[in-house]
Amino acid sequence: MSDVHSAKTRSYNMSQIKGKNTKPEIIVRRFLFSKGFRYRVNDKRYPGHPDIVLPKYKTAIFINGCFWHVHKGCKYFVWPQNNSSFWETKLLSNAERDRKNYEKLTSIGWKVIIIWECELRNGQKEERLKHAAIEIVSV
Repeated sequence: MSDVHSAKTRSYNMSQIKGKNTKPEIIVRRFLFSKGFRYRVNDKRYPGHPDIVLPKYKTAIFINGCFWHVHKGCKYFVWPQNNSSFWETKLLSNAERDRKNYEKLTSIGWKVIIIWECELRNGQKEERLKHAAIEIVSV
């Protein structure tokens, strides 16, 4: 199956994918700030550069895109058909790197919370954000 976009269009689309300050990150940050949590953003001192770091609670939050971080069982994650060997290697190495970073953080006594992009869609958003706030303050 061929790509539905021209090479130029595909290149432009891929160039617009951001790694920081994404819409899901901003949704989570606004919620946490409104609930009185204070945090740091993309702190490079910690393994994996968590999207949100709450030092007071020793908690790191990663807001993961379903495609880039291989959200297994998610209806929004689909393995690419074109250049599949490249994408399989790329995406599985992303997931492995994530797993190692989560382990490093937990080994130094930090809580790791992972929020998936699909969990912030309209139907689940409020419930997931409330659950994240509970996870932060729980011991």
